[in-house]
Amino acid sequence: MGNFTCIFKNNLFLSVKLWYTVGYCGKLTMTHFFSGAHTSKLDEKNRLVLPHELRYGLVENGVMQFSLALGMGGNLSIYRKSEIDRLIEQFQKLQYVAKYQKFLTIFFSTLFHTECDKVGRIKLPAMLKKAARIDQEVVIAGVMNKIEIWPQEAYETMLTQFLDGQDQDLDLAKVAEEAFKEPGSKKSDLPLIGGQQIS
Repeated sequence: MGNFTCIFKNNLFLSVKLWYTVGYCGKLTMTHFFSGAHTSKLDEKNRLVLPHELRYGLVENGVMQFSLALGMGGNLSIYRKSEIDRLIEQFQKLQYVAKYQKFLTIFFSTLFHTECDKVGRIKLPAMLKKAARIDQEVVIAGVMNKIEIWPQEAYETMLTQFLDGQDQDLDLAKVAEEAFKEPGSKKSDLPLIGGQQIS
């Protein structure tokens, strides 16, 4: 893991943590991932403060640019500019395929380019706030290539069901095994506990 240091508007000096890997031909490829969960509260103007640990991860090439959109499962998602650029390139191949028309309309009509103010606040558009059923209390979660904003009650219910094994749509052991398994491998890379592999 290394540090990428950058300067962006308002002469704010930042250090952003990045993971780096060596790709083909020895080329150094850098990627950033979001993780962790934080609680926040909307003010009277529908603004919330993005935690600085997540906010700084939105900086690319010295500039903080990102978009806010409807997520999957009843949340909102924040995407870095590079991720939106990647999605646009991917979706352009689908724009004339009939079965994707409604999805693309909903996705792009609810995609808002936004920014933080000087104290790190973002404003939730009324349309997105209503769609995600957000009142005031929220959980802001880093999830790999995006930041998710959940109504706090919905997030805590999901977490409790997950931990108690009550989520009917999720077999934790099976999903974990599949997630850790290398493509083409018959054995997962799940960690060992007590000399035995978790299953």
